[in-house]
Amino acid sequence: AAAELQGKYQKLAQEYSKLRAQNQVLKKGVVDEQANSASLKEQLKMKDQSLRKLQQEMDSLTFRNQQLAKRVELLQDELALSESRGKKSKKSAESSAQLSQEQKSVFNEDLQKKIEENERLHILFFEADEQHKRLEAELRTRLEVLETDAAQHQAVVDSLTKKYTDAIEKLQNDKAKLEIKSQTLEREAKDCRLRTEECQQQLKNLQAALGSKLEESLCIINEKVPFNDTRSNQYNALNVPLHNRRYQLKLRDLAGKALAFVQELVTALLNFHTYTEQKVQIFPIDSATDTISPLNQKFSQYLHENASYVRPLEEGMLRLFESITEDTVTVLETTVKLKTFSEHLASYLSFLRKILPYQLKSLEEECESSLCTAALRARNMELHRDMKRLTAVFEKLHTYVSLLALPSTNPEGLLRTNYNFVFTNIAASLHGFHGVLKAVNRNVCNISHSHTTECLICQFCLLSLSRLISNCLSLSQIASFFSNNLDHFTTSLSYGPKGGTEFISPLSAECMLQYKKKAAAYMKSLKKPCADSVPYEEALANRRVLLSSTESREGLAQQVQQSLEKIAKLEQEKEHWMLEAQLAKIKLEKENQKLKNSLSGHVTETIQEHSTLPNVTEQKKETTEKSLREPIKSTSLV
Repeated sequence: AAAELQGKYQKLAQEYSKLRAQNQVLKKGVVDEQANSASLKEQLKMKDQSLRKLQQEMDSLTFRNQQLAKRVELLQDELALSESRGKKSKKSAESSAQLSQEQKSVFNEDLQKKIEENERLHILFFEADEQHKRLEAELRTRLEVLETDAAQHQAVVDSLTKKYTDAIEKLQNDKAKLEIKSQTLEREAKDCRLRTEECQQQLKNLQAALGSKLEESLCIINEKVPFNDTRSNQYNALNVPLHNRRYQLKLRDLAGKALAFVQELVTALLNFHTYTEQKVQIFPIDSATDTISPLNQKFSQYLHENASYVRPLEEGMLRLFESITEDTVTVLETTVKLKTFSEHLASYLSFLRKILPYQLKSLEEECESSLCTAALRARNMELHRDMKRLTAVFEKLHTYVSLLALPSTNPEGLLRTNYNFVFTNIAASLHGFHGVLKAVNRNVCNISHSHTTECLICQFCLLSLSRLISNCLSLSQIASFFSNNLDHFTTSLSYGPKGGTEFISPLSAECMLQYKKKAAAYMKSLKKPCADSVPYEEALANRRVLLSSTESREGLAQQVQQSLEKIAKLEQEKEHWMLEAQLAKIKLEKENQKLKNSLSGHVTETIQEHSTLPNVTEQKKETTEKSLREPIKSTSLV
């Protein structure tokens, strides 16, 4: 990544140098154009100055022309006056006429010269003005073009500088990030090296420790273990194997799928034989209107018995599925029900062998019929060959299934090394069975289309037969299912102790299952039942009592608090009234003193009156003290 970034950085630097050189060339061109524009501006200024000079000369000439015109007018006026006055004398008249004519001729010549000069100056001024305007327009257009070019070049230069400054900043940022990343990677590499060194050291220590432990364990084994039965396959076969529950569940699942496929196959075979019987009863001779041949009668009789041979296949597969449970050991040596399924398959194979000659003869008889066309005859011959192939496929399947059923009765009848071969051939036979059914389906369809419209019932039977066979083409699923699970079938059917290579016997499997049940019972006995808890209703009642007791306790506490507050208030009132009594007593003494000083005559009366008043106050004081000393009766529950 760093090398790629460095290469990109170099490319950008080269492009930047190229653009910088181009920028210098453009700058030089802009400077030249600016110098040209400056020189043109100077020329324009000079032309303006010359134009102003010419304009000033033109103004002066027009002024002089006006003066001359005024002078001519004055002279003409004087001439008119002189003519109106008359001729004073001939001499004076002749002399004045001569003088006036001479002056007039002189003035006319001067005037003519001035007019010609004025015209020439006007022409020069007009030409100079036109040339100046044209030159000014050219210079202005050229200046505008140069300014636009300069602006464009400047915009390009600005955009390029901005672009490459951004690129340089980005590269610098990337460079900084890569430097930081490289530093972090270096630190991580250092940490990794340190960790590897530590791990290597730990590995060495562990190897040394494990080596010492291995030596100790080997010494202990050599000293304490006189016999190791796992080294010998014969002795290891006597050990109790482990129970693989996951394998049993997987095998039961596969057996369930196989049962579903076999049920579909049984239904299809039943319908196939039934519709074949109906077709024989209808074509080439209809049994409802005429008597069919003895061959077809016998063939129809045999086909009518197909259920007694086909149904047991489903029953045998169902029993095999029921024998595979979670608490069993399923290997070829213990699957006794596979032998039953093999026997049912053998009986169905004998049924196919029995009806095959009749079916072939029936097809030949149909070909010899007058209703049979050439196309129908060809299709019947193809079906003739396909039925032979179908029987041969069932013979292969029966052979391999019977081989798989051998270990359950004779464990030495099939070697363990041949398991893979047998299962592979069963998968190939199922694929062949699927191919034969496809061929039969194709031929039956062609035969149904080859029949004439006169035999609509036969055509309907053949089409129904074709549909049934096409439904039976789900046999491809059976073949693919068997091929996909071939590894599981071949690798998991050997069952024995750990490290053993021999097959397990059914007795060992039963022994292992008994030990499994004992272990499960022992584990169940270890689980002590939990103590009985308080019933829910009783717990609710106790909770209500607890809540009510807490509420009553809180109420009593509140009442006690209220009574204490009342007692404190009464004590405060008591102190207040005692202070009031003392103040009243002091006031009374002062009043008595004043009365003694003011009323000397009524001393005795006042003394008696005042003596009664203290008694009253003392009585009031005593009553208040008694009332305070008496217990306070409260309305509270306390």
